[in-house]
Amino acid sequence: MAVVEVARSSRDAHFEAAVDKLRVGVQAMAAWIRGADGEGLGEGLIQIREAGIDPLEAIFATGVRRFDKSGEYKADGALSLTAWLRWKCKLSGGAAMERVEIARQLEKLPETAAAFAKGDLGFQHVAVLARTAEHVGAAAVRKQEGTLLQAAQTMDPGQFTTVAKNFEHRVDAAGALAEANHAYQRRYFHIAEPVDGMVRLDGVLDVEGGATLRTALQPFMKPVKDDARNYGQRTADALVELGRQGGSGSKRDGAGPRPQLIIRASLDTLAGTKGAPAGELEGGGTVPAETVQRYACDSAISRITARASSSTSSITPLGRSRRRPAARSRRATATASSQVARGRPPGATGITWSGGREAARRPCPTWRCSAGRITGWSTKKAGLYSARRMSGVLRPPGKVAIPRLTRRE
Repeated sequence: MAVVEVARSSRDAHFEAAVDKLRVGVQAMAAWIRGADGEGLGEGLIQIREAGIDPLEAIFATGVRRFDKSGEYKADGALSLTAWLRWKCKLSGGAAMERVEIARQLEKLPETAAAFAKGDLGFQHVAVLARTAEHVGAAAVRKQEGTLLQAAQTMDPGQFTTVAKNFEHRVDAAGALAEANHAYQRRYFHIAEPVDGMVRLDGVLDVEGGATLRTALQPFMKPVKDDARNYGQRTADALVELGRQGGSGSKRDGAGPRPQLIIRASLDTLAGTKGAPAGELEGGGTVPAETVQRYACDSAISRITARASSSTSSITPLGRSRRRPAARSRRATATASSQVARGRPPGATGITWSGGREAARRPCPTWRCSAGRITGWSTKKAGLYSARRMSGVLRPPGKVAIPRLTRRE
């Protein structure tokens, strides 16, 4: 018993000494920051993160992992480690869950753990990698861990998220589609009753819906001369103006101007090739290949060539194709058809899409309504056709003639 007590007291003394040194270091850095300015202050902020916050987060993750395995959090009456972190470490539910997931995944990603401990990798980058490992498995991430770490060290977390999502799509396209469908099912929008002369708006959109709304608002958000409004006020005014004018698809027959979204994807993505990357929205975010294939049926397509071999990379447009009936034809079609021709944003090689959106997956053929002698084909065949068309093979596969609709008098 005496030996155990001595060992415990020695361990406690070592812990208290480490905590004292940590506090002294924090106080020293705080004093230096208060007296610094200009370029030196900026360097100090960088070092606080690289030599302080991020390495400490790495240590925290190691401690969380060991504490998780020990199960000691149950001794305090907590039902889970996440609940214990919320209670004892004063974290929000989301922050606690994120740290638990990072702790569990870092054990399987040794290169990431080492870079995190040295301060070469930020906490948010590690969180992105941990989510990727959770989605496609740590074994798949380990195979490309070095490449992903190089990208993480040269990008901000938002840019790196796009890289990680593309990687997920290459490894498991079906899983990426399922994730997109799940995100779409979580959408909602609520307009509260007026309180004190104000109406509160609350909602969540998936990446496609958010990109569509953002694009539709942009024309109304530009500041005018001597504009004293802040960004939030301009956004609110743009939303009201959009509703007032009804200029982005207020007519459900598809007539009128519609938001134009730029989505980039490779020909492999358009053709549905296994291992192809996801489509990328211009404003950020990725969409599955199946979305690219579906919207290839209803879009203006521009083929672009990236010349990465030159000293300065360039992109050259080589043409485009329009596969949409005119507004007048769409109105006549909607009158004669029980279904409304509507599209949905995201994904292909320098493609401009316009459209609203419905469910995450649509039945084939893509053309639910038709105007004149329009042909319809399945989404995958449409993607293959677009890819072949850009390669010089213009014959559309699986072409099916749809009879002309006669307008009732």
